[in-house]
Amino acid sequence: MLEGQAVLVTGGSQGIGRYIAHSFARAGARVAVADIGPTDTVVGELQDLTSDAMGVKADVRNEQDVRSMVDQVVSRFGQIDVLVNNAGIVPHFQWGVPQWPRIRDMEQSFWDRVIGTNLGGTFLCTKHVLPHMESRRSGHVISLHGGGGNRACAYVVSKEAIVVFTRYVAEEEREFNVCVVAMGPGGPIAHELAPEEARQRMSGVDIIGDRFVLAAQADMALSGKLLTFTDGKLQAT
Repeated sequence: MLEGQAVLVTGGSQGIGRYIAHSFARAGARVAVADIGPTDTVVGELQDLTSDAMGVKADVRNEQDVRSMVDQVVSRFGQIDVLVNNAGIVPHFQWGVPQWPRIRDMEQSFWDRVIGTNLGGTFLCTKHVLPHMESRRSGHVISLHGGGGNRACAYVVSKEAIVVFTRYVAEEEREFNVCVVAMGPGGPIAHELAPEEARQRMSGVDIIGDRFVLAAQADMALSGKLLTFTDGKLQAT
């Protein structure tokens, strides 16, 4: 489906990012996974799927890291056809992780870290990938949305802001035929990293299916939209 296309997945070493990377490899894409932590394991898994794969160490909050990440992927693959903005700080409350502080008790450094990773990382990665897509007048940017719950104000604010970011960037990029969308994973974040007791309460990460592969083929008519995946089809909300 995506034979030969080059896909960059941030936060791709584990959890949903890892599953997304696998889905693109199975679709025939060349896949780069970027993460602040080690990527060797997931790169090996992708290579076992006969995918041309690479790993890049990068903190999406750091513009120098992001610039270097994009340069490395373009140097290896010659292009970037799809960017998946997956890297983020997520409130895994369903695992029994302690609730985040209330806003009145929250340290600014905590707020800044969540917003800087989830929203700031989406901005920086999109910023540095777009020139490569514009030059080819083709590309898809997919940013993750959804999740949260009580006591996750910083997370929800970052994700709702991504929807607005998506809408405005889509208009800027329409003339370059770059499709920019937001979409939820449709399942729990990082299922396989949860404790066994928590996993028993959660549906598997495979609930994601091929929604990101389909989003990477979305028509320009969907650009700027928040997408859902219903009955095997993408729909705009």
